[in-house]
Amino acid sequence: MMITDDSDGIRLAVRVTVRAKRDQLTGPIAEADGRAALAIRLAAPPVDGAANAALVTFLAKELAVPRSAVTIVSGEKSRHKLVRITGITAGAASLRLESRAD
Repeated sequence: MMITDDSDGIRLAVRVTVRAKRDQLTGPIAEADGRAALAIRLAAPPVDGAANAALVTFLAKELAVPRSAVTIVSGEKSRHKLVRITGITAGAASLRLESRAD
């Protein structure tokens, strides 16, 4: 499952593509190993944490939560990341992300 409930928020599995034309939510995808993830394209390069910072900013904006509510739990140096977001439910996050996907 790409979105799971956490104690005071959610955990979101994402797959990030960097150096894209623009920041963009491309929608849910199924990985080869059967996991589901949210595909996100970011214009930032994967240098000095720029892509991770861009991901935090992008998700905060898309989900209408403060940047401080978004934390990368695992995968900081990988394109596959697990992100924790506080102050939102899985249902609310799903609705917001579905309405924003290109």
